[in-house]
Amino acid sequence: MKLKIPPIVVTFLFGLFMYLLAKYLPVGYFEFFGRYYLMFFLCFLALLIGIVSLFQFFRAKTSRDPLAPAKTSRLVTSGLYQYSRNPMYLALLLLLLAWGLYLGNAFNTLLAAGFVFYMNTFQIIPEEEVLANKFGKEFHKYCVMVRRWF
Repeated sequence: MKLKIPPIVVTFLFGLFMYLLAKYLPVGYFEFFGRYYLMFFLCFLALLIGIVSLFQFFRAKTSRDPLAPAKTSRLVTSGLYQYSRNPMYLALLLLLLAWGLYLGNAFNTLLAAGFVFYMNTFQIIPEEEVLANKFGKEFHKYCVMVRRWF
C-alpha cells in the first residue's frame, strides 16, 4: 500500500471534523474544573514528545519522511522510542485530544479514536511492513518489546 496523505494533513482534517461536530451537534457539550489546564498540559506534552522524537531522528541521521519509510537508514529504539514505536503520531493524537477539550464536545473522543484507527490502518501498518522487510529480526524484536502507541 502506498502512503499518500501526510500525517499532519490527516491530523488537520480530523481537527476540522472535530470542529464541525462540536459546532453542529446539539448534544455532548461538557465542562469541568481544570479542563483548560488539562488542555494546556496535553499541548505541552504533545510538543515535548514531538520535538524530542524528531530530534532523535535528526541525531540518528535517518529519514523523517512519513510517506517514504523505505528511506529510513536506521532503526531508532532508544529515548522515547523505547516506550512508543510512534511517539510522533502519539504527539499528534495528544494535540487532537487537547483540541477536543478546547471544543468541549464529548463526541470528539470518537473522532480521536477514528484518528487512531486511520493511522494504524493507513500509516503505521504500511510503515511497519517496510521496516520489517528492511530491518528483519531487529525490527520484529523491537515490536515485541515496545507497544505501538504507548
